[in-house]
Amino acid sequence: MCQQISIFEIVVGDVICLKIGDQVPADGILVEGHSLQVDESSMTGESDHIQINLGQNPFLFSGTKVVDGYGMMLVTSVDMNTTWGEMMSEISSDPNEHTPLRERLDKLTSSIDKVGWLVALLVLVVQLVKYFIGTTKDENGNKEFNGSKTSSVDVINAVVGSVANAVIIVVVTIPEGLPLAVTLTLAYLMKRMMDDKAIVRKLSACETMGSATTICTDKTGTLTLNKMIVTKFFLGKGHIKEGSHTSISAEVLELFHQGVGLNTTGVGLNSFILLGFVGLKDPCRPGMKKAVEDCQNAGVNIKMITGDNVFTAKAIATECGILHPNQEVDEGAVIEGEEFRNLTDEERMERIEKMRVMARSSPFDKLLMVQCLRKKGHVVVVTGDGTNDAPALKEADIGLSMGIQGTEVAKESSDIVILDANFASVAILKWGRCFYINIQKSIQFQLTENVAALMINFVAAVSSGEVPLTAVQLLWVNLIMDTLGALALATEKPTEELMKKKPVGRTAPLITNVMWRNLMAQALYQIAVLLTLQFKGELIFGFNKRVNETLFFNTFVLCHVFNEFNARSMEKKNVFEGIQKNKLFM
Repeated sequence: MCQQISIFEIVVGDVICLKIGDQVPADGILVEGHSLQVDESSMTGESDHIQINLGQNPFLFSGTKVVDGYGMMLVTSVDMNTTWGEMMSEISSDPNEHTPLRERLDKLTSSIDKVGWLVALLVLVVQLVKYFIGTTKDENGNKEFNGSKTSSVDVINAVVGSVANAVIIVVVTIPEGLPLAVTLTLAYLMKRMMDDKAIVRKLSACETMGSATTICTDKTGTLTLNKMIVTKFFLGKGHIKEGSHTSISAEVLELFHQGVGLNTTGVGLNSFILLGFVGLKDPCRPGMKKAVEDCQNAGVNIKMITGDNVFTAKAIATECGILHPNQEVDEGAVIEGEEFRNLTDEERMERIEKMRVMARSSPFDKLLMVQCLRKKGHVVVVTGDGTNDAPALKEADIGLSMGIQGTEVAKESSDIVILDANFASVAILKWGRCFYINIQKSIQFQLTENVAALMINFVAAVSSGEVPLTAVQLLWVNLIMDTLGALALATEKPTEELMKKKPVGRTAPLITNVMWRNLMAQALYQIAVLLTLQFKGELIFGFNKRVNETLFFNTFVLCHVFNEFNARSMEKKNVFEGIQKNKLFM
């Protein structure tokens, strides 16, 4: 006899009575029942009802709902030991990993710091050696250091001056405006993505989007409309459709039906007389094939992971353009979740690149797919809307959830929420690449200034013992020039050329060869001009020292201003192309 108790009091070994409308409170095995059907959409994302029987499929999972029949279940696991509990534990774990861009920026700043300290130490040593061996002279032409004749106060002042010059070298080297550039670019990107119906929940997603190499997408509700429509109707021996009827051989008709990927519902009358079949289909969203094609042209792989059967999965994947009609299962493009999870680690890593579709997958199969791709070095984007997608959304570098029909668990596990329930990966990729390229522009812009200032101060400090660019001047440049420059470069809009390039991935260098070329050419030009002004400016123009110092600093600022035009267009010869489209830059 059944007794009603709280679900929190259920333990392993209990026998639970289930009826229509009940939610299964634990994992277990069916021990008795009749016509028991459950809705496992919370686990698989598919709305098909699953028949539970004592023979082939006696397993019941926590969180699923009974939609037909009744039964008695023997509890085998409860609480966090259930399949649902394991899935929730995957969601709650936070790896706290750095984004690929953050790793590159950390590596860049670390290298710059080392160079700065090395040059500063070299300047300090050279100046102290020159002072103590008596090669430096004062304004009257006398040696500054004469052994015991030099007072301790003069020695201390000379040492402090050398240390101050070394500190200025360190200040010159550090790109203080780079964090500001990243912040401004992120703020602008979030605002523009909001206009495209995308809410950014985690800023780290913006830093990663431009590096994406693979998109793992759900089928139902993401690629498709999640609305069943009638596409075929068979009545008796006839096939009712719009237009004329064309005769097809039985063999061709059989092959066609195997790959059509329709859900079929039979219509019967008394005495089990079959009247006909209705073919139902969850169609792809409008423009889906074009969106998938755009992603593929951008060098991003698309993989579909679904809980539906192989035939339906292949049909939808082919319709969307993820699969080509000549790709078969034996080529490794299509695989079932059970087969995938039974592979060894080596086999999975070997076959993961060829896979395009995974059918009959569980939430843990999706999670395993994402983990394998990340181990391969891919930057992975996962799109989904169901609770079953939550572990994969959490594990991915970028998780995209659907805001209209997505579950709260999926939204909480994602990094970006798409408000229009559309496959918006193309727009996300475009804005992500725009963010990445704008950061590269800011890096080129600021490093050119830093390299030029570093070399000018280094040469001047070693040769004359003075630095022409002081800490106060550089602070002014960082506060005024770098702020406005970062704002102008951050608001550059994405272009169509961005989606024709290959993704940068996880390991590509942040500073490309083109950036090195531009940086060194512009830095050498500035160094040559400014050192000429520093050492020969008074002779060439006939100015006194104070006027020449003013001319030197203003020339440095103007070089910095015009270099921003070079930075906004790193690969094009015409640096003014499209400049009228950016009002903030103007």
